[in-house]
Amino acid sequence: MFQNNETFTFDTGIYGFFYKILRPVEWLMTYIMAYCHRLLTLLGLPEGPGLAWALSVVLLVVVVNICVLPLFIRQLRSMQRMQALQPKLMKIQNKYKNKKDQASREAMSRETMKLYQDNHVNPAGSCLPMLVQGPVFMTMFYVLSAVPFIARGKRDPLGAFNVAVATEFEETTFFGLKISDNFMSAQGAGRIVIVVFIILMCLAMFYSQFHNVRKNMPRSAMQGQQYRMQQMMAFIFPVMYIFSGIYFPFAVLIYWLTNNLWNLGRTLFQVRHMPTPGSPAAEEKQERDHRRENARRSHQGLPSLEEEELMEAKQAEEEARRNKGVSHQRSQPSRKRKGR
Repeated sequence: MFQNNETFTFDTGIYGFFYKILRPVEWLMTYIMAYCHRLLTLLGLPEGPGLAWALSVVLLVVVVNICVLPLFIRQLRSMQRMQALQPKLMKIQNKYKNKKDQASREAMSRETMKLYQDNHVNPAGSCLPMLVQGPVFMTMFYVLSAVPFIARGKRDPLGAFNVAVATEFEETTFFGLKISDNFMSAQGAGRIVIVVFIILMCLAMFYSQFHNVRKNMPRSAMQGQQYRMQQMMAFIFPVMYIFSGIYFPFAVLIYWLTNNLWNLGRTLFQVRHMPTPGSPAAEEKQERDHRRENARRSHQGLPSLEEEELMEAKQAEEEARRNKGVSHQRSQPSRKRKGR
């Protein structure tokens, strides 16, 4: 789909221009893989073609994801603040829904910007990290796709991957399948392995997106055309990879499956521990925190949250009653003086 046996498509046309700009990152990726391979061989895995190279792909994904983790956290917090404002944004939009004049549009823009400023929200804050993450992961895809062409001398060496290293990488087998094979070149059981990897890759992507849409959106936003579109996209993207995955080298499938599993784990962690305010996940977290706090109090012999709330209500009632009595007593002398 992306290349034939003679020409590496990603080095031609608009692809070639784009990936030439990313050349320093591509070099860095190759050295990360080479050092991961060296580390694995030092830990006892055999040198040369073998499991160490397959696991170096997995470690490459892990290392890169750890490096971009601060960006992800920043993006997550920005998205949470944006999603928490959705009900107020919808009120502003509904307020000017049927008003098309210039004055109304300017007023809606002013109210929207004031809402952002009052809540310290940057609308671009959730997008800018993706502008950094996107090229990084595209570069990983490029490097893994280029290795077979380097091994066959159809492309110049790239970073740590000269012809010898690329040949060693290409000859690696994993689950009985050459890491450079795709569905079209594999035979027999190798095709079954590739199909299994594609299915797992797509399932991980689907559940990550579906779980986020189902659990981590404010209830006020879980309606309308935009919400239905987000649900639809959770199905469309995995289906696209089913058809394109058969053309990917097995090394790329290892990368995609590892990356999708990482994203799935990250999504599950986010939804459980850092949910969007007003979402079903936030309500579930509040209930879990409530039960956990009551369990902690019970273990320490302290009253539960409900009991503490009841005691505080009784204390407030007693305080109000005493204040009322004091006020009543203060009013008695003035009444007596008035009677005299």
